[in-house]
Amino acid sequence: MTPSTTPLPTDDLSSDRFARHAASTLRRGVGRRQMLQVAAALGAGGALMSACAPSSGEPATGDPTPPSGAGQILQPGRGEIPGDHYLGSETDQVMWGYVPTVHSDPVLTVGSGETVTIDAVSHEGILEDQGRDPLEFFGAHGVEAGSVLEDAIAIAADYDRTARDFAADGPHVVTGPIAVEGAEVGDVLKIETLEAVPRVPYGVVSSRHGKGALALTADGAAPEGASLEQVMPAASTDGRGTADPMAWGNVSVFTPIEDGHGVMAFDGGAARFPLRPFMGMMGVARAEASSPTDPSANSIPPTLGGGNIDIRLLGPGSTFYLPVHAPGALFYVGDPHHAMGDGEVALTAMEGSLRGTFRLTVCKEGEGDAPRLAHRYPFAETADAWIPIGLSDPDGSVDGQGSDLDVALRTAVVNALEFLEQELGMDRAIAYAYLSAAADFTISQVVDRTVGVHGIIAKSHFA
Repeated sequence: MTPSTTPLPTDDLSSDRFARHAASTLRRGVGRRQMLQVAAALGAGGALMSACAPSSGEPATGDPTPPSGAGQILQPGRGEIPGDHYLGSETDQVMWGYVPTVHSDPVLTVGSGETVTIDAVSHEGILEDQGRDPLEFFGAHGVEAGSVLEDAIAIAADYDRTARDFAADGPHVVTGPIAVEGAEVGDVLKIETLEAVPRVPYGVVSSRHGKGALALTADGAAPEGASLEQVMPAASTDGRGTADPMAWGNVSVFTPIEDGHGVMAFDGGAARFPLRPFMGMMGVARAEASSPTDPSANSIPPTLGGGNIDIRLLGPGSTFYLPVHAPGALFYVGDPHHAMGDGEVALTAMEGSLRGTFRLTVCKEGEGDAPRLAHRYPFAETADAWIPIGLSDPDGSVDGQGSDLDVALRTAVVNALEFLEQELGMDRAIAYAYLSAAADFTISQVVDRTVGVHGIIAKSHFA
């Protein structure tokens, strides 16, 4: 697919030209078939019809249309930038391993309802266990120097806003925060993902010792339900006792993109899977800490402010609602993914830098402009489904991080019940029965200390 070269008109946001651009964006993000489903759903009143209601989405199942732009190199600020505003990942502005706190200064301010295009940088290929030199790391896989992102090179070489501690810090390069005019504590920030375009035609999937679904426990034992021989990466290769992360024995699988698919070669064949790009991390400031590297601001665990939520349905056409905890909301992104399976079991998805375009809208309480649930808990939807979310430890505790999937599931079910009661008027007992008969509850991820489960409630059931 060939990306549009027409920039977004910024002089008249209500013009027909803007409408045509928005429709083009949706077609590129979700494809013509899904676009027709969006129109049908809206015509049937299937979405939350208000100023803050989503107008697009992708189906909960099925392969997406290959993203436009896959194969090109999108260096910072070059190529199509469709948003009203642009934000790059400048070395002196990004946070590496930590998210903005409520005390952070915004790097950009936008009006409610405006769009912003963000060049997000993947952490994979620049981390300490990969040499902190993306030219060398990707060059070893045949990537020419001109196909390595300039901002990734700069961050790996020059980032010094905080001292890096690979063992303790989060891995993510976090871009933002963006202040949204009019956002106040108690509001909801509505985040519509309009585009998510791969900036490079390759990605990386990594597994690391002590992390992932089959990781060694802190005391060196096998996780419950697995044997020591089943630990991944293999327990015998664990080199974390050394000072050099390059000797830790972590595993990174370079994954090129061909014809809109990730390709993993192995002896005798190759696995090819469709891309489904999305930002693994979309959040608003929540941590109260004054120090930017306080453990409560670590980028790994998701919280009630969103963050590293890792729900693969939150790609182009989706809408994500987050309760606001600071003036301006202070929105940020990171952890860009080219593809991810539910669970993200090995530790990372197919990580790869993205150019994302988002519309950010402030929703006030009591105006019917966002689900009531979203004023206290993250919530999402696509054209086809409502997505209640459950986190095992949404307060982002520092010590004894809760990672009980049962807790996450129960929370997702309770949130689903509240949504069905409050927004659709279902009796709670009937809603509980409906969820058992017809809704799906899926593991979002099991690797972010705070684990997640999300429900999928089909809108077609209520047409």
